[in-house]
Amino acid sequence: MLLLFLLFLVAATSSPASGEGEAEPVVNDFSHVCNSTDGPPQLYLPNSTFAANLAAMSATLPRNASATGFSAGAFGRAPDTAYGLGLCRGDIPGDRCAACLAMAFNGAPDLCRDSKDVIIFYDQCHVRFYDRDFLAGARNAPKKVAHNMNNVSAWNVAEFDGLVTRLANAVADKASNASTKYATGQAGFAPEKINLFGLAQCTPDLTAAQCRSCLAGIIGEIPKSLSGRLGGRILGVRCNYRYEKDTFFHTTTDDMVTLAPLLSSSTGSKNTLWIVAIAVPVAVLLCGFLACFLWIRTRRRRVANLSGRVGIPTMSMEMEQVLKLWKIEESDSEFSLYDFDQIADATGNFSDDCKLGQGGFGAVYMGELSGGIEVAIKRLSTGSVQGLMEFKTEIQLIAKLQHTNLVRLLGCCLQAEEKMLIYEYMHNKSLDCFIFDSTRGAILNWERRFTIIDGIAQGLLYMHKHSRLRVVHRDLKASNILLDRDMNPKISDFGLARIFCSNTTEANTTRVMGTHGYIAPEYASEGLFSIKSDVYSFGVLLLEIISGKRTPGFYQHGKFCNLTGYAYRLWKEGKWHEMVDQVIGTGYPVTEVMKWVQVALLCVQDSAEDRPNMSDVVAMLGSEGLTLPEPRQPAYFNVRMSSFPESTGSFTESPYSYISNVVLTDGR
Repeated sequence: MLLLFLLFLVAATSSPASGEGEAEPVVNDFSHVCNSTDGPPQLYLPNSTFAANLAAMSATLPRNASATGFSAGAFGRAPDTAYGLGLCRGDIPGDRCAACLAMAFNGAPDLCRDSKDVIIFYDQCHVRFYDRDFLAGARNAPKKVAHNMNNVSAWNVAEFDGLVTRLANAVADKASNASTKYATGQAGFAPEKINLFGLAQCTPDLTAAQCRSCLAGIIGEIPKSLSGRLGGRILGVRCNYRYEKDTFFHTTTDDMVTLAPLLSSSTGSKNTLWIVAIAVPVAVLLCGFLACFLWIRTRRRRVANLSGRVGIPTMSMEMEQVLKLWKIEESDSEFSLYDFDQIADATGNFSDDCKLGQGGFGAVYMGELSGGIEVAIKRLSTGSVQGLMEFKTEIQLIAKLQHTNLVRLLGCCLQAEEKMLIYEYMHNKSLDCFIFDSTRGAILNWERRFTIIDGIAQGLLYMHKHSRLRVVHRDLKASNILLDRDMNPKISDFGLARIFCSNTTEANTTRVMGTHGYIAPEYASEGLFSIKSDVYSFGVLLLEIISGKRTPGFYQHGKFCNLTGYAYRLWKEGKWHEMVDQVIGTGYPVTEVMKWVQVALLCVQDSAEDRPNMSDVVAMLGSEGLTLPEPRQPAYFNVRMSSFPESTGSFTESPYSYISNVVLTDGR
């Protein structure tokens, strides 16, 4: 850590003053991260396909970035795709930008010993490459924080921190609205006769809203990480902010945001202090009375207006308790509470034209909030007791889960008897709309199917192991996998999910909840569920993606009436290729698809102890040449067709709704 601080000080003192034009040294590895996850490092071999893709990236990104200061892209095909980006500080010219990025790429193998997960921060640039697609979102992790070793005087810390935050917000506002996503600023701090210089930057591919949100996350860390420090920086993959008491960037005064000097609180006469001491409390008291009066009157009018528009009664005691619960959760999350009027306007007063579907939870609508943000809105049916329980579970749980393969909950609406959840809108709806449709299924080639399989596995691994909670989903199925514009999968519907303590591996329930065909045998017959229950559901889902056949309602003429038994029989007879979805032809990677079938059958084995956990599944899916164990008999292998009623195969499920959740009795 001391070495890190010394490097920081050397970089700060050697930076050129504004307009001087002196060259900064490119060679300054400020910091680097070689493995951003808690698991073991993922390494590549020097002569591997990933290494070749990384070499192509190392040659291409610096060259492309010389024009704009930024470049990003994906190199090679899955599963060896290398995703990367390079970003130079906004004042660095093209030739030095390219040299900085090239040096970072060239130094990565020595710094991180052939890791597939690397970020390197230099003073003038940073690079990030990974074997997972981090480019689709705006996630800023991993981040690095460092600060100057000098502090302001103890009695000036509060005022100084306020000025640092104010400068950061001003520069962030300008950067987010600039085409380059880069801005600088300055502000004077009179009590200690110093100037502060700040710099904010995002990757230019972010929207203005994404950039500002990213910088807001960084600014929120300043008070606890950099309080009282005369200089500091917080660096992330997608955005960063730095401030110093000396200039450290090349710019002119005309380009910078300039704040008025912050004077000491001791400035002014005694008479002024007396006036302020008397006037301010009186003004605050009057404003408080006025605010309370206006709030009460507005609340009464709003409730009356809502009752007239949608025929709903005033807020119940139970809803007030739920609202209090949400306020506690809201303080720890990035989610928002929405007014009923906002949601009504976004959906055309819940017009049928905006309706996406109808399920057991209630209706689901597509809406557009102010600013053009598209959302999906679940509206709980009035009097739905089960829906209310799932609503509470979703609020309490999903606010604590943040992963690129989990659907994002933007907020909720709790007003009178109205209970609604607001999600990010998924333009391609759900996975079942593709894999069970002979026309749309052809869109999902094998490369896309692998990306979907891998994304689902990564999301489950996060829930089971890497999130701050250990979560069992309990209702993983094709209709609960949503697809964004780029066909990236996101797990949804956490209404039936359960949280496990860190030292707990399984739990028991007398009320089995789930969907026919996806429920693990020990859960259906004994009420025992664990992370291995989700592994079973994942295996069934994997068989569906491979075959294009729906598990609930699948009937094979002959001995078996369920997809797991059918797949296992074909595997034992060496005819596994007969179950491969025919809509995308025969030109599939035979070895790869065969491995998928074997992994799926390992996941649906009858005994939970025999099934792999999700970290094993991810390793098996991503490995080459790994010898996998022979799968044992799956669950429900001996179930006969006469045990099941005939299925119509007709489904009207919305990808955002809680339907097909059934209660099973013991032994079924």
